Amino acid sequence: MPGLFDDRVDQYQAWFQTPLGRVILELERDLVLDMLAPRPGERILDAGCGTGVFTAALLAAGAAVVGLDLSSPMLARARADLAGAAFHPLRGDLTRLPLADAVFDKVLSVTALEFIADGAAAMRELFRVTRPGGRVVVATLNSLSPWAERRRQSGRAGHALFRDAHFRSPAELAALAPLPGRLATAIHFAKDCDPAPAMVIETQGRARGLETGAFLVGRWDKPA
Repeated sequence: MPGLFDDRVDQYQAWFQTPLGRVILELERDLVLDMLAPRPGERILDAGCGTGVFTAALLAAGAAVVGLDLSSPMLARARADLAGAAFHPLRGDLTRLPLADAVFDKVLSVTALEFIADGAAAMRELFRVTRPGGRVVVATLNSLSPWAERRRQSGRAGHALFRDAHFRSPAELAALAPLPGRLATAIHFAKDCDPAPAMVIETQGRARGLETGAFLVGRWDKPA
């Protein structure tokens, strides 16, 4: 619901300006770009775009982006920060996208699925608006990670943002999609880790192919 995020715009932005937040943003953005592979001239939907933190990288790649979010304050910040770019903000619900079928080359959704109980319905909508031969990429907080457990504890303690959150494992995310895809995780270190050792831990986690990274990303290519 929009009210969950309306008063968190500044807090959300400030987190990515901390030393560890900058490291996390770089790692997450690199994985998203690797999975989505945006190209110049493509039309992309960023579903749950928030303030446009990830949208900016899609625009930098030369894509035209529709940024959809339930929160008007989040969209207002995105509109201001991305002024002059090929960015088109749209307020709407990810489970009932106000968009026609098959109108996007690629669709991205980053950390929005946690706040949707019917993940399968959301996934159906993302596939619906993707053209045949297009790509869907979804990132969510991995339920197998310590980060998710920390948020579950916060939710049980009454934190409004995480009280009704839905964290999913790699297998659970894969089960939401109508076809097989590719899964990967990032952020294998803890939230209280210093940036330098965090990078060492991240490299080791990826080398071992661990499925417990906090940032879980799935990619699916829609049949042509």
